[in-house]
Amino acid sequence: MSDPDSGSAPQADGASAAERRKGKSSRRAKRKRGNSRPNAHSAEASQAGKSGQVAQRPAEDEAGSPARKRKRRRRARGGAQGGAQPVSQPQQLSSTAEHRAAADHGHPSSHKGGKNRRKHRSKRGLQGRPLAHEKTAQIVAPPGMSANAHASAHDDHRQSRQSQPRREGQGPHHHHADADSRPVDLYAALDLGTNNCRLLIAQPTRPGQFRVVDAFSRIVRLGEGLGASGRLSSEAMDRAVEALRICAAKLKTREIRRMRLIATEACRAADNGESFLSRVTEETGLRLEIIDRETEARLAVSGCSSLVGPEARSVVLFDIGGGSSEIAVIRIGENRSSRLANHITHWTSLPVGVVTLSERHGGRDVTPELFETMVCEVQRMLERFDCPPVHGAARDSGDFHLIGTSGTVTTLAGVHLDLPRYDRRRVDGVWLSDDEVSAMQAKLLSWDFAGRAANPCIGPDRADLVLAGCAILEAIRRRWPSPRMRVADRGLREGLLTDMMADDGVWRRGRARRGGHRPRDMKGPQT
Repeated sequence: MSDPDSGSAPQADGASAAERRKGKSSRRAKRKRGNSRPNAHSAEASQAGKSGQVAQRPAEDEAGSPARKRKRRRRARGGAQGGAQPVSQPQQLSSTAEHRAAADHGHPSSHKGGKNRRKHRSKRGLQGRPLAHEKTAQIVAPPGMSANAHASAHDDHRQSRQSQPRREGQGPHHHHADADSRPVDLYAALDLGTNNCRLLIAQPTRPGQFRVVDAFSRIVRLGEGLGASGRLSSEAMDRAVEALRICAAKLKTREIRRMRLIATEACRAADNGESFLSRVTEETGLRLEIIDRETEARLAVSGCSSLVGPEARSVVLFDIGGGSSEIAVIRIGENRSSRLANHITHWTSLPVGVVTLSERHGGRDVTPELFETMVCEVQRMLERFDCPPVHGAARDSGDFHLIGTSGTVTTLAGVHLDLPRYDRRRVDGVWLSDDEVSAMQAKLLSWDFAGRAANPCIGPDRADLVLAGCAILEAIRRRWPSPRMRVADRGLREGLLTDMMADDGVWRRGRARRGGHRPRDMKGPQT
């Protein structure tokens, strides 16, 4: 006897096996063709079973079914490789994997091959086999652990990896500087001035430089009304505390290696300055220190040290603040120190700033006569500053220039560049000639309050302060004439960061960290 699918088979088993396969084949053919021919086939199969012979499928069934053609080709390939094997009984596969492999390849040892092929018919590829699914890694639960307990343990493991303690100085946005995985420390500096509240968070990069990670600045006008009353007003303190809450929230989200939080002239001069800082600590958790004027002048110089070129031999640096203005005279010899503040020879701090001067004379409607009055008042303060003439001043010399760091000079630079909106990257470090500074001051003086407020580099918050700042600048220019001035959009915060990083030795690679160098004493009467 001969079975076209499985070769020769004994008569005792062949009839029943063929009958079972024929019945399944007829049902499949019925679904494919949608007719009633399986009844005739069933009758044929029944008759063949009674006679002990295997019934042959109709020729039109095999010829009209693409599935039958593929099946015959697979059988022919199998026979050519190993020859047809007789089947005595359906063999039991030793494992589930072997059973699936046999079914996929049409092995005759399993009568479930047709069922598996029907099961995966919609997933077959070009060879009629089920498409393999991508395997994903799984975590196997230990013996005796329930599925829920295993899932919970897996979640705990994943959370523990995410919440592993970081090394000191490593914040949520931690970066590695080198391949040896040394942590990069974060530093923070906060400056609460008479007019602004500013915060910087940075990480050191190349020697003498750092990258800003986060920043905040808001005009709070803490010194509003201070000149008349001698005290900080409730409204001004509320505005400052609200800004400091934002700063505190920013600091709490990062792990800071070192921070320094300072307050300047407003808290220095106010009768209730100390009590205000106690309130700040209670409501925000921040502890601010009031720095003296000498420290403020040194920090301003440290913040702008990278803007002093190697050709400079003398520099006058000034910081026009809200309640005071710091001026430092810098003389650089042949041996230039890495800290520019070490070259300060004379300094002074004028008890006048843009807020106090504008409140005293009015900042909204400023006439040329009123502007000159403000300039003369500042000049009289500078006359009390005992400082010898600066080498190179009053003549066109490349080894002397001015550096201004304040909202006043950055505003002049923005107006000069005709920026559609203020852009620190274009302003910081720009050079202005003496004639350009004079032209910008004249332009601002020709605008009314509305015109100044409409300028995108001034805005309504500074429209009543900018001309008072220009008056202070003009007095400085008359004392130290210079053919050019460099604009710095930086100041105390940058000085704080630079000093802290230098003290920690973060830029001294391969050397032990040492304490900061104590500078020599500076001369400068307080005016």
